[in-house]
Amino acid sequence: MKASLRLLFIISFLASFFLASPEADSCTSNLSLNVSIPFDTTNLHCLTVWDAQSFILRYYQTSPNIWSFILSAPNPNSYIAMGFSPNGGMMGSSAIVGWISSSGAGGGMKQYYLTGPTPNQVVPDRGNLKVLTNSTFITSQSSRLYMAFQLDTNQPLSRLIYAFGPNGVFPSAPSFALTQHQDKVSITLNYATGSSASGSPYMNLKRSHGVLNILGWGILIIMGAIVARYFREWDPFWFYFHATVQSLGFVLGVIGVISGLVLNNQLHIDVSLHKALGIIILVLGCLQVLAIILRPGKESKIRKYWNWYHHNVGRILIIFAVFNTFYGLHLGGEGSKWFLAYGVTIAVLVIIVVILEIRMRIIARKETRSKETSSFPRSMELAY
Repeated sequence: MKASLRLLFIISFLASFFLASPEADSCTSNLSLNVSIPFDTTNLHCLTVWDAQSFILRYYQTSPNIWSFILSAPNPNSYIAMGFSPNGGMMGSSAIVGWISSSGAGGGMKQYYLTGPTPNQVVPDRGNLKVLTNSTFITSQSSRLYMAFQLDTNQPLSRLIYAFGPNGVFPSAPSFALTQHQDKVSITLNYATGSSASGSPYMNLKRSHGVLNILGWGILIIMGAIVARYFREWDPFWFYFHATVQSLGFVLGVIGVISGLVLNNQLHIDVSLHKALGIIILVLGCLQVLAIILRPGKESKIRKYWNWYHHNVGRILIIFAVFNTFYGLHLGGEGSKWFLAYGVTIAVLVIIVVILEIRMRIIARKETRSKETSSFPRSMELAY
């Protein structure tokens, strides 16, 4: 009897566990919600837009200029977002953001306009989406959020961005500021076929622009300058190494700047400061090349002025290049790994410069003392 009761208890516990477990939404089952959506949902197309996070999008062209959307995602105890981007990037996109706490207390939906990469540049109640009045709706069911809205447009933008926020952080009055997302993904959606492809079509160009400029202006140019200042005793090796490395850095940097201009032309985003600094760096690089071509001989009277010009233009170029590299990583939203990697590289180069500078000054001081000491006995001998 006790064994039967124990078995019955176990069966009841397991049954209650499975019945209470959250239901996974999928495109193989019909949309079944406990509340009514403010528009017709019978003919919605369905596709999984983010496999890793189980984001599911349902959409349909209700009329020639009305599009209906329902985004389904696991409730992250934060916000979920769906952005419509003109270029596949976050900047310049307009997003519908919705949230309901996992406890069910409080929720909301708003449109946000992403004017820049930082949270204070994400502006609530602004954007290019014409959202139909009384069409927005968000609900929580079986540990998933269902965010519904309709847009007044002939054709929605095909480059979409999905994101969710950090656990326990919600937009709140009065500012409704949006914290930085915990994770995001971008896709390109073909509304006619219902097929999607992940990633931005300009991601490779964006990465190439960054890598080329980091290697060219941000690392190789610095290495060439270090060799030219601290290894002159290895003549003529230092000169050939300096010329080769600087030339390679200049070529990579020029290609990086050109790719950046092409990228800016494709994305149509406002990166005026980054662009201006890049052009200044390119001009300084060209001036350095021109200086090499017009370099006077060692015995020339103007050689010391040429040295002053060449050295200081190079220093200004390096300062601008390092700053613009960090600023470009910030604009690109590449994350802490890229910042850390380049930061460590610059830190190592700075430590090397400090060590070599101390070594050079110690050697110069010893040579000065040696000359003073050697000249003193000779003067005494002449006196005798």
